[in-house]
Amino acid sequence: MIDKTFESLEAAVADVHDGATVMIGGFGNAGMPAALIDALIAQGARDLIIVNNNAGNGDTGLAALLKAKRVRKIICSFPRQSDSHVFDALYRAGEIELELAPQGNLAERIRAAGAGIGGFFTPTGYGTLLAEGKETRLIDGRHYVLESPIHADFSLIKALRGDRWGNLVYRKAARNFGPIMAMAARCTIAQVSEIVPLGALDPEVVVTPGIFVHRVVRPGSRP
Repeated sequence: MIDKTFESLEAAVADVHDGATVMIGGFGNAGMPAALIDALIAQGARDLIIVNNNAGNGDTGLAALLKAKRVRKIICSFPRQSDSHVFDALYRAGEIELELAPQGNLAERIRAAGAGIGGFFTPTGYGTLLAEGKETRLIDGRHYVLESPIHADFSLIKALRGDRWGNLVYRKAARNFGPIMAMAARCTIAQVSEIVPLGALDPEVVVTPGIFVHRVVRPGSRP
């Protein structure tokens, strides 16, 4: 019997290893799997490479992971905002590496990994510092930059509901990066608000099929 549900957050992230590349869903706080991040902090993995839309807000969630100095490098599109003081301090001190990617490029690099695409050409970033060291090509009179896919060891995402097969539905804009990150990782861990019986999710509204999800956990569960 296929059952991807885990009894605790701690068990769901127990094998995240030092040096792992970890994708974390969310657009700011919307769709951020805060409970899984807290469990990862408690688990102790360090020297991580994090892929996220931004570099954390305030002192919670992703910012707390950075503050604990567990992250060696972050790949994101929006590292600075009014409350990104944790990242700012680490970056200015030379204690974290940043790979900046335009948001569309970031999303497509993640999607390309899930789709098995070896790379793609995009005009975004051509002629800027972001294109330094990358292959460029003139296609139909327009300049393009070759971008590579981003693969991950783990993806931590948040969904509204899931079943024991790993099928997921999301709540509105909290969907954001979750579906493509689920496809781009060797192990996808989904934090859900509710685990429902098989058949309770309308197949027509399932966004992430269970084939891309390896673990489902509901915060508040106990081992």
